[in-house]
Amino acid sequence: KINWEKRETEANTRLSSLQNREKDLKAEKQKLIDLPNDFQKREEELGIEISKALQMRNIEADNLVKAETKLIELEKIEKISEQKVSLLREEMIKIESKINIARTQVKNIEERVFEKLRVHADKLYETANINKDDQIDSSIDLLEKTVQRLINERDSIGAVNLRAEEEMNEMKDKIQTMFNERTDLEQAIDKLKTGISELNKEGRQRLRESFDEVNKNFKILFKKLFGGGDVELKLVGNEDPLYAGLEIFASPPGKKMQLLSLLSGGEQALTAISLIFSVFLCNPAPICILDEVDAALDDTNVGRFCNLLEKIVEETDTYFMVITHHRLTMAKMDRLFGVTMEQKGISRLVAVNLEQANRIKKIA
Repeated sequence: KINWEKRETEANTRLSSLQNREKDLKAEKQKLIDLPNDFQKREEELGIEISKALQMRNIEADNLVKAETKLIELEKIEKISEQKVSLLREEMIKIESKINIARTQVKNIEERVFEKLRVHADKLYETANINKDDQIDSSIDLLEKTVQRLINERDSIGAVNLRAEEEMNEMKDKIQTMFNERTDLEQAIDKLKTGISELNKEGRQRLRESFDEVNKNFKILFKKLFGGGDVELKLVGNEDPLYAGLEIFASPPGKKMQLLSLLSGGEQALTAISLIFSVFLCNPAPICILDEVDAALDDTNVGRFCNLLEKIVEETDTYFMVITHHRLTMAKMDRLFGVTMEQKGISRLVAVNLEQANRIKKIA
């Protein structure tokens, strides 16, 4: 006696396992679908980082130029100031020397006059109606004015910056730091560009290899489904496969090569099925779920689809779960799982092992 409850429990357990596996496969499929987007997103992020790095480098370069210009100006001002201070000091020494010599000469003359004439110089100036102070003071005043003018010029230069040399060294250190930062930025930009180039190169290579393999499988499966004809995947719109579009050109038996959109509904469905299986064969999964892929097919094409599915099952280790309402597709399956409602609101799972039933039928 068959223990149907045990069989039902086993079927529920297996169904739960298959559902979990289906979720995992969908997640893995989504990762594969998102892979080109991840490449593009990473490339955009790297592009933004390069743009920021270039902008930062330009800012640092401008700051460096300004700092160098300021340093040159400071060095010029310092040099000019030192020259002016040196000249002023020399002038002041010369003028003070002239003043002292003039005063000494006046004093000597007065002494000689007194020795010879026994008359003070003041009496002689008075007798000759000469104002000694005017004559001497005018020369002294002129010299003092000159001295004052030079002193004012010196003061206008400003106080001597005792930290000028230290500030100049600090500025040189700052400039060197900017040079180092610019070098680091340039190296970072080069690394980012190299990374983008390597990502693009790897992406193109992997995409081209996958594309060629899918195209090869596509041609084989298309001919099996249609019993002849030809089909081809083409990259269009751009020479770079990372940015190119994809077009399907097909020629079922008796028809010329044309776009997929120009074929009939059944032909489009069969072509799409062959493409799906072509992609699947590149990296077969342990389990594959097909949800009503035969809905748009007539009986003849359903038979072709089932025959192709049987060949793929023989060539791979994949378990196929097919959701269908077509009786011919059901007849080709090894096991059937159905849901009935014997009582209102209560669903019940029904499992039929067609493979075992066929063996029993043959024995009988």
